[in-house]
Amino acid sequence: MTPRLDERSKQLRRVIVRVLHQARRGHVGAAYSLIEILRVLYDDVLRFNPQNPKWNHRDRCILSKGHGCLALYAILADKGYFADGELDRFCTADGILGGHPDAGKVPGVEASTGALGHGLPIGLGMALHLRIAQSDSRVFVILGDGECNEGSVWEAALCAGKHGLANLTAIVDYNKHQSYASTKEVQDLEPFADKWRSFGFAVREVDGHNVAALREVFRAAPFDSSKPSAIICHTVKGKGVSFAENNMKWHHKNKVTDPEVEQLLAAIDAA
Repeated sequence: MTPRLDERSKQLRRVIVRVLHQARRGHVGAAYSLIEILRVLYDDVLRFNPQNPKWNHRDRCILSKGHGCLALYAILADKGYFADGELDRFCTADGILGGHPDAGKVPGVEASTGALGHGLPIGLGMALHLRIAQSDSRVFVILGDGECNEGSVWEAALCAGKHGLANLTAIVDYNKHQSYASTKEVQDLEPFADKWRSFGFAVREVDGHNVAALREVFRAAPFDSSKPSAIICHTVKGKGVSFAENNMKWHHKNKVTDPEVEQLLAAIDAA
């Protein structure tokens, strides 16, 4: 059973509401299904240095489902990669934070993503490079479940399995929905875990909103020293906002109103 959201998870969600209030738009559902995944990675797992974002010994984290960037921006600001005030310039002409993450503009962003299916191939290349360089740094790639309709995901997975890249971990935000319908309706992924196993990955499944469970499984990777790892995180699209959960109207929200902002904050407080 998923525990109630703690204060850190609620506060990160409030930061996203603040961004929505300023910009009046953004991918809400995708960001809210991601928060605990990103929170645990950056709080408890990844090795990084905000004062030196390109530090050679850092772990690499790629948000392949780039439309979930509001959650990533909230975490990167929290960790000091850029000034907190930059959040208030989301999607403005003079800001660095766009509707999808741009590695050329945003410190801490490892790859420009948004065109789905690119993150795992990029992560594969990084993992191969790190192994050749005899580095102990690791690569974590966060994918969406709808994104896993892309053939490039499975081409990269096949290659990662072939090379036994234990320094590569694929994390799937499996919220069972994509832009306009459920994944089952659009393109059923099941048996999902078995697919990853068949491509040579060691696989575990976890409640993607249970912070303690996420911490345990992320810290356990790699699960097999001769294989890449896949972690299937069972999440809820829009988690933490009762009226937005699994509601496709909140996949991407345009023209967010002041009353909606108040409703979002009240729902988060009650979560």
